[in-house]
Amino acid sequence: MPKAKVAIFISGSGTNMAALLYASRLPDCPYEVVLVASNRPGADGLSLARAEGIATFAHSHKGLERADHDAVMERAAQDADADYIVLAGYMRILSEEFVSRWTGNIINIHPSLLPKYKGLNTHARAIEAGDRHGGATVHLVTPELDSGAILEQVKVTILPEDTPDTLAERVKLAEYQLYPRALASYVARAARVTA
Repeated sequence: MPKAKVAIFISGSGTNMAALLYASRLPDCPYEVVLVASNRPGADGLSLARAEGIATFAHSHKGLERADHDAVMERAAQDADADYIVLAGYMRILSEEFVSRWTGNIINIHPSLLPKYKGLNTHARAIEAGDRHGGATVHLVTPELDSGAILEQVKVTILPEDTPDTLAERVKLAEYQLYPRALASYVARAARVTA
């Protein structure tokens, strides 16, 4: 069965992108990374992708309307023949039109146990609320921020001495395990449905 083609959008260091990329090289992984694209031409993750032989694309969002920048990024994904767009630290909110065109085929990871703590400052909010667990959620992207169908989650215990930074470090480790597994499971299910 052919592998699903994935374009990963990043804005920074690309650590989740790296986890997805290296997982794609394991036996029986149902997806392959065909593009790493960024709204920041200097993003460190682009250098890593290039070093690993992955096609890259970058175009700054500065000075562009949201829809115009989305169109540039979408064209890059289409030119790479991507089946899925996977957001991995992509710090841009996508336009409703863009998301609608890729319904069911854009995936994101969020550093909380959704539906709790959509948006920013998730770790501080979980600690302030007295939660016993933080965590991460892989979900489908919809026009409403962090509200798409949940694919998988992982819990991370909040320790009494945790700060937002210390909790964030452990959640990142959990994300590196969760994201490749959730993506592989989702694209494999989709392939079985369409086969």
